[in-house]
Amino acid sequence: MALRLTEIFFSLQGEATRAGLPTVFVRLTGCPLRCVWCDTTYSFSGGEPATIDSILARVANYPARQVCVTGGEPLAQKECLPLLSALCDASYEVSLETSGALDIAGVDPRVARVMDLKAPDSGEGDKNRWENLDLLTPRDEIKIVVASRTDYEWARELIRARRLDTLCPMLLSPAQGLVDPTALAEWILEDGLNVRFQLQLHKLLWGSAKGK
Repeated sequence: MALRLTEIFFSLQGEATRAGLPTVFVRLTGCPLRCVWCDTTYSFSGGEPATIDSILARVANYPARQVCVTGGEPLAQKECLPLLSALCDASYEVSLETSGALDIAGVDPRVARVMDLKAPDSGEGDKNRWENLDLLTPRDEIKIVVASRTDYEWARELIRARRLDTLCPMLLSPAQGLVDPTALAEWILEDGLNVRFQLQLHKLLWGSAKGK
């Protein structure tokens, strides 16, 4: 059965603890969420049919051992799970970028899951699947995109109440154009949060260019 594929490209990982590593990105098509700050709306529809074997063949054309499966929301396609396992079987270091709205239980344990939690100003805060938190391991990561001071305070209290920073690496990222990155960095320092502040490295290097 084919997946719906938006693009495959080779770039530097721009986010999370693997930032800076040469990585092949496999971007699947479709997403059930509509976050107000989304920067990949072009992946919501369209795309092309692709088999797992054809994706593996295209990934093999690039000189990287890191592969990131992203979207959209990759888990919205049921064939995403066997794709992840096939990439692991091919000896790639595989990460998955997921919204946190869908069940991650079926993801191959060899995959590092970078899971969002949606803050209120994303417009999709009611979609968080809180049961996923019980499935995370130290090799996974939690990311919250902060679009306002309200979002930051929500994230701060959530991190403290649920001790999220003890589950796995915890990432806070400013929504581009909506919150000042320096302000977010200062809030984190003022409150002494045990989190990683991150900027999207690929945007610093290439702006909003697709395929980077």
